[in-house]
Amino acid sequence: MEVDMTTRFIDQTWSLDIALAQGGFDALHPGGKATLEQLGHDTTDFDDVFARVASGAMLPKAWATVAAQAETRARHHEAHGFARTASDLYLRAAVMFGRAQYSIYDDADPRKAAFRTRCDACVDRLSALRDDTVRRVELDFDGKTLFGLLHLPAGDVVDAPAVILGPGMDMIKEDYIQAAERYYTSRGVVALSIEGPGQGATRTGGLTVGLTNYERAIDTYATYLAALPEVDSTRIGMFGISMSGYWALRALASPDTRLRAAATFEAVSGDFRTIFDAAQPTFKKNYMYMAGYTDESAFDRDLVAHMPLGDLVRNITRPVLLGIGEFDELTPVEDALATYERITAPKEMRVYEGQFHPLGGVAAEVFAFGAEWVVRAMHGDFDRPGYDERHFMSADGAATEGCADPQWWLGATPTALDRVRRAEAVAGA
Repeated sequence: MEVDMTTRFIDQTWSLDIALAQGGFDALHPGGKATLEQLGHDTTDFDDVFARVASGAMLPKAWATVAAQAETRARHHEAHGFARTASDLYLRAAVMFGRAQYSIYDDADPRKAAFRTRCDACVDRLSALRDDTVRRVELDFDGKTLFGLLHLPAGDVVDAPAVILGPGMDMIKEDYIQAAERYYTSRGVVALSIEGPGQGATRTGGLTVGLTNYERAIDTYATYLAALPEVDSTRIGMFGISMSGYWALRALASPDTRLRAAATFEAVSGDFRTIFDAAQPTFKKNYMYMAGYTDESAFDRDLVAHMPLGDLVRNITRPVLLGIGEFDELTPVEDALATYERITAPKEMRVYEGQFHPLGGVAAEVFAFGAEWVVRAMHGDFDRPGYDERHFMSADGAATEGCADPQWWLGATPTALDRVRRAEAVAGA
């Protein structure tokens, strides 16, 4: 199904093309290149792609062209017996073919299927060359299929902690292959990178995202992990960025959640009018595709108005970490802090000075810290009444203690956030 263009997308595509032509990827997603490098994109591949791009329409061709080059080189090294070199190149090709298919919003377009097939083929070769430590997962859900990738530590593993790796709304399960190995399986942790309703192969198979089915999908994935002999069913956590940070918070608020803890970064936790009506129009176009809507007014009425977390986070009882950039363009920092104030479970908050939504300037730190934090949380390190750690992470390397408010506020608090803090203080008295 092809999604109708939103009004803003039609009216403003020209401005996005100008920004892309003049400023490259960084003009659209400040600092985002460093985050994509954490997700398996080689810096030379990335630069090659965007050297070929002067408008959004050129992206699928550029991604696919450079992906094919990496895939060709991978075959050469595989043929000569250099398994690790080949598997690394297959990974680079897979994530680029993944970006190419993401750029097409019509499931009936044969190019989307072709790019997905090439992505899958690269992952299959990568898995074979890495002793089958990356495995496909397909789970029944609401009459459709959920797709994921299971990442296992080398050797025999029993009763290990496991972490669900949740993608942002413009990500796919393959984006976590590198991070899963670097931050989880290398440390004896089982990882499961997922595609929830509306994402990747799960969306192509007809499963769209609604108001509550993503957190149910997370529980389905957690139930699958809990049944594996490699996994300790009492130690299943989640790492989520962007929209999966939002979905992780919703899942953690469920009274029946299997999640022991969640580390979230860039979680969209404020008014969704910001992301859909003020931010880049591609966000709304993509989410309408994920949700299966072609009517923009119906999308606004049925989903957007009901998506904010609000008081739902009061139901969270397990340890939770929130991290956000000081100038996140999808969630104002005062909204993220207000969400944090409403949480009464053991919690930690980090605000990163000068960072935007991708958290590119601190991407390596965020991926490492989030992995270590969620594993410690699953071990019970933060299970203390009143546990509340908050820090403002300054660009000069310093970190404040006990306060995550931006320092330039000079101790003052924005009115809306102040109301929340006063209300929470009264409730906790």
